Amino acid sequence: MIDSYQQRAQARVDAALEPLFIAPHDELQQLYAAMRYSVMNGGKRVRPLLVYAACEALDGAAAQADAAACAVELIHAYSLVHDDLPAMDDDDLRRGQPTTHKAFDEASAILAGDALQSLAFEVLSASRGDPLDAATRLRMLGTLSRAAGPAGMVGGQAIDLAAVGRKLDQRALEQMHRHKTGALIEASVQLGALASGKADAASLDALQDYARAIGLAFQVQDDILDVESDTATLGKRQGADIARDKPTYPALLGMAAAKAYAQDLCAQALAALQPFGPRAEPLRELARYIVARRS
Repeated sequence: MIDSYQQRAQARVDAALEPLFIAPHDELQQLYAAMRYSVMNGGKRVRPLLVYAACEALDGAAAQADAAACAVELIHAYSLVHDDLPAMDDDDLRRGQPTTHKAFDEASAILAGDALQSLAFEVLSASRGDPLDAATRLRMLGTLSRAAGPAGMVGGQAIDLAAVGRKLDQRALEQMHRHKTGALIEASVQLGALASGKADAASLDALQDYARAIGLAFQVQDDILDVESDTATLGKRQGADIARDKPTYPALLGMAAAKAYAQDLCAQALAALQPFGPRAEPLRELARYIVARRS
């Protein structure tokens, strides 16, 4: 089921993203080319999938979630472009292709990331074709801003850079990853729920519990794959975390315990969805996919 759902959702968000990268005049061709390259060169689109699945779990239509799905993917892509820069993780490979600063140049990559971040909020705030009222859009903007900024993803990256070569306990490691990886995943689920127009407090709380569990499970599985997978499968350099002496779950807990923890987090996510009916099945399948994926 998840394969067909993923294909449909990927096609939908890609069709909505593609028109965003048409340069308005010749002087901006390089910038828009770098932006498009950073977003449209592959990727699993997990965060847009979560947006659509959360919206549909509350009986919303996929069309209501297009802006939110685009916005979270634009933020995610910007974060990857900047994370790959020489001053950050200094990576040459992303999604099986040269990273943006290698395919273009460092200045173009910085500007492309800046532009993608701003574009995410422009897309989410636009009223054209959006059935949501302004108050709901404002709430969604606040949700994405917090997840992307110093209280979320950017803060997590700062903690991550400061943790290189240090030994963190499990509480500190989870704190880092709830910011760096989990915050945007949690925001994706919340944005999808809000986009449905039918999100009450109880639903949002249950979906937040689900999202917190899968956000952490995603990072645990990433750490496992950094050890067990290979560069061709991952589409990025295998063993990069070990090479940089970064703290990881397999290093802290041991591989068997890390795998068991990922499964436990998946079970927590599934339990949080108990109040929802069959419409939440894509969310359930996504939780299982996150801990079973090989890339």
